[in-house]
Amino acid sequence: MIDLKKQRIVRVIGHKNPDTDSICSAIAYAYLKNQISDAPHEPRRAGHINKETKFVLKYFDVRKPRMSVDAAPAIGNIDIREEPGIGGEMSLRDAWQQMVERDIDTLCITEPDEDAEGPDKGKQQNLKGLITIKDIANANMDLFDTEVLSKSRTSCRNLIEVLKGKLLTGDPDAVITRGKLGVGTSPEVMDGFIDPGDIIMVTNRYETQMCAIDNGVGYLILCMGAKMSDGMLARAKEKGITVISTALDTFGAARLISMAAPVRYFMKADDLMTFNIHTPVEEARRVMASTRHRYFPVVDKENHYIGVISRRNLLNLHRKKVILVDHNEKTQAIDGLEEAEVLEIIDHHRIGNLETGMPVYFRNEPVGCTSTIIYSMFRENNIEIPQDIAGLMLSAILSDTLIFHSPTCTSVDRNAAEALAKIAGVDIPTYGRQMFEAGEDLSGKSAEDVLYTDFKEFALGEYKVSAGQGFYMSEKAFDEASQLISGILADIPARAGVDIVFYMVTSIPKQGTRLLFAGEGSEEIVQEAFGVKPVPADDTHAGVYSVFLPAIVSRKKQLIPPVREKLLEQ
Repeated sequence: MIDLKKQRIVRVIGHKNPDTDSICSAIAYAYLKNQISDAPHEPRRAGHINKETKFVLKYFDVRKPRMSVDAAPAIGNIDIREEPGIGGEMSLRDAWQQMVERDIDTLCITEPDEDAEGPDKGKQQNLKGLITIKDIANANMDLFDTEVLSKSRTSCRNLIEVLKGKLLTGDPDAVITRGKLGVGTSPEVMDGFIDPGDIIMVTNRYETQMCAIDNGVGYLILCMGAKMSDGMLARAKEKGITVISTALDTFGAARLISMAAPVRYFMKADDLMTFNIHTPVEEARRVMASTRHRYFPVVDKENHYIGVISRRNLLNLHRKKVILVDHNEKTQAIDGLEEAEVLEIIDHHRIGNLETGMPVYFRNEPVGCTSTIIYSMFRENNIEIPQDIAGLMLSAILSDTLIFHSPTCTSVDRNAAEALAKIAGVDIPTYGRQMFEAGEDLSGKSAEDVLYTDFKEFALGEYKVSAGQGFYMSEKAFDEASQLISGILADIPARAGVDIVFYMVTSIPKQGTRLLFAGEGSEEIVQEAFGVKPVPADDTHAGVYSVFLPAIVSRKKQLIPPVREKLLEQ
């Protein structure tokens, strides 16, 4: 079953279009936090992982994190009232009593999910319908439906329980399939009125009891504790008549007897207004505002019943708790972050424009990789690093520092990587080449796949700039990526709503970048920023320009700063 408390875990998550550092740092930091904190932490990802990261996770046999694309609160983040479901055979009378005892006007009708597997087999309940106190009141007021028990196929047990009766003869597991309700007053009145199978209430008059039996009633209700002779009882049994004795008077029995009908007959089963635990709270508010219902069932994605919520529950909102790694830019964060509770930020980039509602733990260091910072935090807390976690952090450092060739790389990164390589049991040059070669495989990829594998948006003053980057070991992959990106880049500024878009086709062996770009005024900006005159990327794609930038391999340190400077001068 769904553990609602588990829904309030702390999500450790990187940026959109995650790279290896974003994914590996989330996994490593979540592991660290679970060792030093009582709160459960879980790594998440804000997008699909690239081939390089897939290689890393497979190499160290680590599962990829679950996807999280929205931090806005959902139904699972509020206090759901865990009301037990009721069975469809429960009588209206029992349902009403449960409503009174629980102080609720809506009950959910459920049945066990026979197809459930695993440890929850037999515990999961499928939602079948719901019944409200208004439904019960309407049923009770329908005095003219004398065939309600037969039409609803009411069980004999329900009849006995509602009347607080005693079964004198008959099968308690029988089901009423025919007959109408009636009161036997005298033989003169009953003759012509009673049909075979009817449910008749009588008192202690011998003639009335005999008339009912002779007419072949299905159920004979003896009110006010009336007695029946042994001979009469034997005759009723011989004719297959069920006899029930109750202390209620005829008036009370007549008022209560229709309440023996099962709730499934009156429940609402079609077009149920339910919420999933992942339904956004804002959506739930809109739905609730448009209906008079007080309580709404909550289910999981398999339609398993969890509980109910009301408008009052929405007031007690538990915001999603989030830790951000490898970014602190609002444009790179998952949607709905402003509605979440950001607890920490662990990053190695420039301080961006992200605002938080409360003070947070913010650790930002000028190193080449977020995992380098996390490695230091493992050491500071004296937490032993498992082999697989060491392998992930090593991979992140090698990826972000281009195996120590990036200008962002520091001695701290190198020292951390060498220590992690020993724990992970890998050779850095050999493993690093394997990782980058896996990442540059473009087979089966579209131009959009390549562009958005590692794609970030930056707010530079009044300008919006997007920049993607790919790293390539071979000349063939370098050229293939250039051709693919050139074919779509001209349309990206309008589609992405940015002023300029860049894509860095970075050659690891050459330690340089072919910069492809598009956007109004981008030629002048690039020429002034890097002192190189751009040329058309090719003859077939107008509006896309290119320059080769030797020794330029870092987006955050070598591309964005000079571009920002020139844009701010505009």
